[in-house]
Amino acid sequence: MNRVYDYISYRKQSFHQKMNRLLKDKERQLLLLPIIEQLRKEHPGLAARQLYLILKPEGIGRDKFEALCFEHGYKLSRKRSFTRTTDSTGVVRFPNLVIGRELTYINQVWSSDITYYQISEKCYYLTFIIDLYSRRIVGYCASDRLLTEYTTIPALKMALRDRRPGRDLIFHSDGGGQYYCKEFLDITTKCKIKNSMCEVAYENPFAERVNGTIKNQYLKGYAPKNFNQLKAMTTRAVRNYNYVKPHSSLKKLSPVAFEKLMPAGGSSPLIDDFCNYSNSDQLYQKNHQSLVRSIAKKTVNVF
Repeated sequence: MNRVYDYISYRKQSFHQKMNRLLKDKERQLLLLPIIEQLRKEHPGLAARQLYLILKPEGIGRDKFEALCFEHGYKLSRKRSFTRTTDSTGVVRFPNLVIGRELTYINQVWSSDITYYQISEKCYYLTFIIDLYSRRIVGYCASDRLLTEYTTIPALKMALRDRRPGRDLIFHSDGGGQYYCKEFLDITTKCKIKNSMCEVAYENPFAERVNGTIKNQYLKGYAPKNFNQLKAMTTRAVRNYNYVKPHSSLKKLSPVAFEKLMPAGGSSPLIDDFCNYSNSDQLYQKNHQSLVRSIAKKTVNVF
């Protein structure tokens, strides 16, 4: 190896430092791809340069951002290919372990996705993890940075702390870089979690549906004005989604109510106190129903 270093006119230390910088740059670019995909869906006619102005990504300049978009088929003059949204040459991928699998209980498959939420000219990021059997959001995170330590890792740690799943759990996601970074895989490996990835977006529909539900049915109505409000209102939205919102696929029950009908209460964690709220589930639902009735009494019937 010393001959190689001499041949390329690099010292060993300088060579490895340069390689580490290149790998970090590549990782940062791959983390952006799922967010670029979502921005393009919302703004199908905007050029890559305009997407850059909206996103203002950390650690990547305008020209590199445009080159990244062009490389992955986001140039307006080129028809977009859905099969390349989060894939890239050399990217670590896991087989899809969810297709055709019949779920019979909670904590068999968790599914996750990352979306963005824009306040004024600033983009923030929302990460959700749901239990595919009960549709319950078991982990989430609102962040102002897209790196793994600010998105998927906090959400996964929350889910593991509150749910305490067994060793046969499958974690399903898209091919976003936050789901195969070393730090994330260290956690799944330690917890004996099987990683699963989809090839295209429609193979991860429930996680994407949750993104839309929280953003469109809750956050847009709450209208957060800054990042601190977004974090608090995301917690509020998740709470209402889990404890109150009925789901047609769950016999019109909320995810928490559905889990409680399962054998042994349907909950594997020893302490099932989501978000560390002090009120019991029954008290929370009672308070919510009282609020709805009070609003109804104040409503004027004009017909």
